[in-house]
Amino acid sequence: MKIVSWNVNGLRAIAKKTFFTDLELLRPDILCLQEIKAQEHHVAETLNPLNGYHIYSNSAIKPGYSGTAIISKIKPLNISKGMNIMEHDTEGRVLCLEFENFILVNVYVPNSGSELKRLGYRQAWDKAFYDYLKDLEKAKPVIVCGDFNVAHKAIDIARPKANYNKTAGYMQEEIDGMDRFVGGGLADTFRRLHPDETERYSWWSYRAGARSNNIGWRIDYFLVSESLLSSVTNAFILEEMTGSDHCPVGIELKM
Repeated sequence: MKIVSWNVNGLRAIAKKTFFTDLELLRPDILCLQEIKAQEHHVAETLNPLNGYHIYSNSAIKPGYSGTAIISKIKPLNISKGMNIMEHDTEGRVLCLEFENFILVNVYVPNSGSELKRLGYRQAWDKAFYDYLKDLEKAKPVIVCGDFNVAHKAIDIARPKANYNKTAGYMQEEIDGMDRFVGGGLADTFRRLHPDETERYSWWSYRAGARSNNIGWRIDYFLVSESLLSSVTNAFILEEMTGSDHCPVGIELKM
């Protein structure tokens, strides 16, 4: 089974590029999308050309903002949206599908903002999301993927010293949030399978040739319950796939 995650930075925008061709190349069993920036009827219209997939989405109340979607060849047993916490569930950031052997959570974690105005909210969100995942894990192992909006370690960012405790995405408070996830029994699949690989990033600023010079950040992750880690046969980052300021990341599982 191949599961892929991609922050598309606008589903309708990327659909006008090479998204459908890329999907044929990716051939995922399940594709999780973040920052779809579309209401549910727009998602249905945009993905109408697809055949053989079940399509689910969780849109923000605010049009053209945030949102998540999942495209799956396998029909889930159950679907849920959000964390059941009103203050965190208006932006379409969490979409959960239950399958036979695991629960899959697609997430678009809030950005702390260029002036760090949402850093406090982000900390509360991280804690609530961790508690939500651990509650799900009581039923089945969890796979959580998406844009976590944080580079976890210095190896995950091209310029750690220049950004540490100065820039959203590499504040200690955000790093602490990721520490809670991985310290609480959710393994970072890419880093567990590729502990020493450097210069592997999933997001690049649009400014100053960042992507062509690979001045990037690894902020898109697949975390899995430790009990599932032995089933993960591959964890990958597809830097060559464009269309968004993020590239797809994914895992392969033997189930």
